[in-house]
Formats: sequence, C-alpha cells, structure tokens
Amino acid sequence: MLEGIENLEFWQDKVNRLIIKDGKVLGVETLMGIKFLSKKVILTAGTFINGLMHVGKVQMKGGRMGEPPAYGISEQLSENGFEVGRMKTGTPARIDGRSIDFEKLVEQPGDMEFRKFSYLNYKMDYSDHRSCYIAYTNLTVHSELEKGFTDSPMFDGTIQSIGPRYCPSIEDKIVTFSDKEQHQLFLEPEGLETIEYYINGFSSSLPWEVQYNAMLQIEGLENVKVFRPGYAIEYDYYPPTQLYHTLETKRLKNLYFAGQVNGTTGYEEAGAQGMMAGINASLKIKGDQEFVLGRDQAYIGVLIDDLVTKGVDEPYRMFTSRAEFRILLRQDNADERLTELSAKIGLANEDRVILLKSKRELVNRLIDFLKSYSIAPGDINDFLERAGTSPLKQKVKIIEVAKRPQVLLNELINEVDGLKKIYSDCGQGAGEIVEAAEILIKYEGYITRERKMADKIKRLERIRLDEYFDYERLKSISTEARQKLSKIKPTSIGQASRISGVSPSDISVLLIYMGR
Repeated sequence: MLEGIENLEFWQDKVNRLIIKDGKVLGVETLMGIKFLSKKVILTAGTFINGLMHVGKVQMKGGRMGEPPAYGISEQLSENGFEVGRMKTGTPARIDGRSIDFEKLVEQPGDMEFRKFSYLNYKMDYSDHRSCYIAYTNLTVHSELEKGFTDSPMFDGTIQSIGPRYCPSIEDKIVTFSDKEQHQLFLEPEGLETIEYYINGFSSSLPWEVQYNAMLQIEGLENVKVFRPGYAIEYDYYPPTQLYHTLETKRLKNLYFAGQVNGTTGYEEAGAQGMMAGINASLKIKGDQEFVLGRDQAYIGVLIDDLVTKGVDEPYRMFTSRAEFRILLRQDNADERLTELSAKIGLANEDRVILLKSKRELVNRLIDFLKSYSIAPGDINDFLERAGTSPLKQKVKIIEVAKRPQVLLNELINEVDGLKKIYSDCGQGAGEIVEAAEILIKYEGYITRERKMADKIKRLERIRLDEYFDYERLKSISTEARQKLSKIKPTSIGQASRISGVSPSDISVLLIYMGR
C-alpha cells in the first residue's frame, strides 16, 4: 500500500539522532550517517526506544520479538532537557491453531450487525469472518505458573517499570485475585489466512517452559504447540505534559511525539495520535491554523487533552468513562461532529460533505414531520397496545408517541403514510436516518443539557493564558497549583482547571487576574 502512494520514497535504515539547531529540529540522522533534512519530524517509535524484552531470566534487546531496538534518541532528548521515563507492557504466547481442540472451547462468533462511523454507501461482507474462542485457566494451571514465580522478572525486581493496569499479566492476576479459581482467556485468530492464534488474557514474562506447561493444563490446549512464548518489554517514553495539544514538543520546535512514546497503550490510541500529529505538522508547514479537537467534539480530543494536561503515571488507555460529554460523543453522530472539520483541512472530499448534508436534511425532515403531524387514538391505539404501552385518549402530535421507550421508530413508520414516504426517500441509508432521528427524539433533554454544559466550559477555553506567564507571582494560589501550572504551562483557563492539584479557588484567582 505504501509503495502505491505517489511521491513517497523509501530509505531502509535506523534513525539514531535528531538534527537540532537553535532549539529547532531540522531533520534526522541514521545509523549509516545519512542525513535527511525535514521541516517537521514526528517520533512514533512505539516500544522500540531502548527496548528490553524479558522471558524469565532471559533478557533480549529489542522493540518486538525478532526486531532490534533503537538507541540514541532518548539520550539526545535528555541532553536537551526532556524528561525520560520507562514503562512496561507485555504480550501473550502465540500458538498453533491446528493443535487446539476447539470442541472443548466456547465459540464466540463476531457481530453480524454492521455499524459505520460515517454516512457512506457501502456494505460489509461477513462471509470470511473467523470466530474467537473462550477458554479458562484452573487451579492446576495456576499451580504450574506459580512454579516460575522465583524466576519472574515481575516479582524479583528486574522489571521496575510501570505496566498497564487494564491488561495485567497472568501472574499478576493470580497474585492480585488469589481468591479466583479461574480466569477467562480469549483465543483470537491472528488473521484470515494464518493458523496462528493469540491467547488474550495470558500475557506473561515467566520462563517459556513454565508458560508451556501451564498451557497444557488448560482444557482444549492439552496438545498445544507454541510458536513463541509471551514476554514483557520495557521501553522509554516521554511524559506528555511536555507537549502542546498539537503534539508538538514544547522544548524543541518542529518535533512531534505520537503513540507509546507519549505513555499510551493500545493500537487505536497510537493511530489517533499519529493522525493528529501528521495533520498538525502538515498544517504548520503550510502556515495554516492548528487543528485541535475539543473534549466535546471527539474521543481523540479527550485522549490528547488528558495526556498533555494531566500526564500519565501508568500506560494510558482511552475509556469512555474518561469523557465527561459521552452523550455528545456518540457513534451515530461521528460524521456530524467530524466530517466538515475534516473537509476544512483537506482530508474528507466534497462528496462526503454532500452525503452528510443529505443525511442531515432527511433526519430533520423526519423529525419535523413527527413534530407537526397529529394522530387520533383510533389510528394508533392498536399499535400502542401491541407495543405494550398505554393507548391515547385524545389526538396528539405523533412525536409524543415516538418519545415513548416502548415505541420503536422503525415500527411506528409502518403506521403512518407520511412517515413511509420519508422512509422510502432515505434509500440505502434509511436505517441510519431512522436511528439518528430516534436518538435525537428520545434523548433530547439529556443532549440539550450536556450541550449547555459543554458550551459553558468552552467559554473558559477561550480565555487564553500566556505560555510564559510567571505563576510564582500569584501568591494567592496554592503552592501545588503554582508548581503544576509552571510545569504544564496551560494555554487556557479551561485547560488549567483540569490540572490535578489546581482547585476551583485557584481558577477564581486566575480569572480575577485576567479581569474576568
């Protein structure tokens, strides 16, 4: 795919230094001594910088099994004033699917309901989907694993880095949840055309033979063959409070960080950051305005704001619970929130915008009809009784019927000729139109309330703070707040209010100082 992109050239080598002059990054230098000059540089090195893998007492330098680590970057960044930390993650064993007894496992077929984030005319083919399978550990498995604890780098002090709390190793789970007699494992095929399986839930850094002997005690894996054992990996990261919301570093201009180097974990988190760093680097080269998504606009906005404002003390994963505006950040309105923004910076094409506008018009047309059309009890009561809700006693606007939790809009459509006509005009996207309209109708009060909250907080985002402001001058705010504000250098009152250790009274002092 990359080779098919016009104007993209390749050089296979390893970067080990940045070219830095007068506080600006001007390019990179490789292990072979080749210099590539560049207006912007984006560092997306994952787990490779000073990567060290552990399988029991065995240590291997690398960024991933079979791939060498990268050296030089952290040392150079440290010399330029960057804070450098270490984190740890792990991965489970990969096993041969031909050696699994699937008859003893619980099949988990994929979802057959296809969902989209954008209003585009395409359908998915499910015919090639492969199932996952559930297996379970047991007390015998746990006993086998415990035999390796004395050689575990997790327990003997070899690994001191912070690991992700949300996907702990199997040895961690046995110790932390010692009252549990079993733990669920999820066997996932690695692809459509491979026999390799991934044992989700069995991440481990124990000696390979301990992992193997324990797997043999799992029902369905009595004859398992292992391609490679699980391992832990330690790597360098750079606390993300050293970044602007564009993901450009504060200490060096033209340098952007994205992905696990920012202390995150997970493919989606890395992909989101890489995209935003790329967008902002490109826009800055062209002299255009920066592109920053708000916490009420996208989960990407929540992710990046959390990173640069709060920092991380463990590998960060994006959960919906981290977002205070979850009702606004829905799947059905992702295109409403983001398509026009994408088109404005040259990503989404005009066809996407036209499609979005047609969706919006059809949703509004459907809702307007429901608001204006009155229905008599005799025309709808049979349907209401079948739906399990109370009948009408007088004529009402049909939107009042649509708001009832027992009434599904796609069923109500069949009862009213005017709704049938709008539905037929929706064509291939009728299901999405109806879903979008139904959500707006049934959750109108909640959506409106959350929008007002978001707008109120957004006003604080518009009150800008000088990056170089001396917070030590403000003796009316707490010592902790002065220290945190001086370190993070928030760009707005809104961002300052989200810094841990900065209290509402501290924000009040800042607002008074700003003349608000």
